[in-house]
Amino acid sequence: MAEKKMFATRIDNDILKALKHLSVDTESPISTLIEEAIQDLLKKYEEEAEE
Repeated sequence: MAEKKMFATRIDNDILKALKHLSVDTESPISTLIEEAIQDLLKKYEEEAEE
């Protein structure tokens, strides 16, 4: 498994609240959901760059 690094950021309160609910609903840690979202974002921009 890749080494994990900690970083801090600010996030809109409503987005954080929704993320917490999603975490409970999916029984997944918030960090896992954030990593998934970032991976999806990176993939999106990589695909756009290839076009």
